[in-house]
Amino acid sequence: MLGAATADESRWSIAAADGGLFCEIADECRAVYGAQTQLFFICGRDAAERIASWDYGRPGAFQEMLRGFGLLVAPRQGDYAAPSESRGAVRELAIPDDCSAISATEVRQRIAAGEPWEHLVPEPIRARARRIYATG
Repeated sequence: MLGAATADESRWSIAAADGGLFCEIADECRAVYGAQTQLFFICGRDAAERIASWDYGRPGAFQEMLRGFGLLVAPRQGDYAAPSESRGAVRELAIPDDCSAISATEVRQRIAAGEPWEHLVPEPIRARARRIYATG
């Protein structure tokens, strides 16, 4: 769905990865796109807070990871204040104010309940979302 929604944006690349952690996914991307490619992962404020505060088993691990990739953080129901040592690699992803409360969970719930949801997703992915999330 992300590929369909961003098909007109030539600067972006969308791919699936076997790794589960951003550092593992970044390693996979480097193997394909090369070391010179600047990588950013898109996430919401809530995910950024979890990623930054996760116990990686050693001090400074999060800042070390950010040397290999950056985070573009969407302000989902509030702005994200990156730790001062991370601010260069963590950037705000500007989205319209009326989108900050939208989540995939809400879209799935609305589809399942038969409530209006189409206005919450880009037109190119509506048919696919309907197919994937419709029940019955």
